[in-house]
Amino acid sequence: MAQQGDGGHLFHAEDGSAQRFLFTSESVSEGHPDKMCDIISDTVLDAHLAQDPNAKVACETVTKTGMVLLAGEITSKAVVDYQSLVRNAVKKIGFDDSSKGFDYKTCNVLVALEQQAPEIASGVHVGKNEEDVGAGDQGLMFGYATDETEHAMPLSLVLAHKLMERLHQLRRSGVLDWALPDSKSQVTVEYAFDGGACVPLRVHTVVISAQHKPSVSLEQLREDLLEHVIKSVIPPKFIDDATIYYLNPCGSFCIGGPQSDAGLTGRKIIVDTYGGWGAHGGGAFSGKDPTKVDRSAAYGARWVAKSLVKAGVCRRCLVQVSYAIGVAKPLSITVISYNTSPLSELELLSIVNDNFDLRPGMLMKDLGLKNPIYEQTARNGHFGHEAFPWEKPKELKIKPELLAKLKARDVNGMGGQEA
Repeated sequence: MAQQGDGGHLFHAEDGSAQRFLFTSESVSEGHPDKMCDIISDTVLDAHLAQDPNAKVACETVTKTGMVLLAGEITSKAVVDYQSLVRNAVKKIGFDDSSKGFDYKTCNVLVALEQQAPEIASGVHVGKNEEDVGAGDQGLMFGYATDETEHAMPLSLVLAHKLMERLHQLRRSGVLDWALPDSKSQVTVEYAFDGGACVPLRVHTVVISAQHKPSVSLEQLREDLLEHVIKSVIPPKFIDDATIYYLNPCGSFCIGGPQSDAGLTGRKIIVDTYGGWGAHGGGAFSGKDPTKVDRSAAYGARWVAKSLVKAGVCRRCLVQVSYAIGVAKPLSITVISYNTSPLSELELLSIVNDNFDLRPGMLMKDLGLKNPIYEQTARNGHFGHEAFPWEKPKELKIKPELLAKLKARDVNGMGGQEA
């Protein structure tokens, strides 16, 4: 029988043949101050791309009580009313009255935006064809996919995002009239390894902290979160009598948003990506146009990883790419299958090279990254939503000798199963 260690994180069967482990992912709502900044930065980006698809945007947002600051570098033909843009974004989030801790009507909007440095422009894109546009900076980016869910995302993160999405659907509809914009969720899932693939077994712990009006009791709030949010999101097969719930574990949470904590663009990069699974190169996404490979190459790497998993080439996949500033072609591409494919890493890499062009200009073209699509990515994660173009798997052309290896694996009964 499997036993839990003192740390509560790793399980070993007595015969050593199986492993179970706990893995936790979190999400935050649109009213969380950091996520609020992500949304504002991407709203600015979309406003420029809508008028000038070639705009070069690097927009950071800072917020604190009664204040939003835009800072960064933008070179664009667009004419943007930043005051109205920011206020409308805050209104959409739900901070429309000072009693909620922030009010779009009265907040101070400060703008400290300058032009992109001419040295960067000349080295990256000036005088170059679109397909030869260089990377906007050096860096390394990752894409991850797993066959444990329909959308090839980790279940721990999928559930954390869905809890936030459900809570704020009910806030907007008035069903949970006590709910305010700021909130966080965290889900711990018990997994078992199946080779290198991860199979979710049950939900171990659910944490939700929801900003609320003073009029609601903690007892009512906790009952509503359990009945209307958790039970609507988490499939019954993953819940049992041992599942633990921490609902507003700190007690009252009336003061939230920027009044409670300062917010800054790019501080929720794990929420934005894979919830701690796979790896992260450190670069944030929001407020950056697609010449910035922190964003476009991360989307490209996810496109590659998901395409490989959905094609049945592997059950779990991590893709790394790296770039030098001003250079279009990736310096390196690495594919790791966690031993869930009959193909070697070099064979997997050959499939990637045969099917994908990961130069930034080609990613912009293939994925339509010059379109104003980014504000929505800042809500509930950049991956796992079918509306985003990088989430549509590419039909892969695979060499006959590699197809033969994959078919032999299928005949032997090696296959994945979604949660």
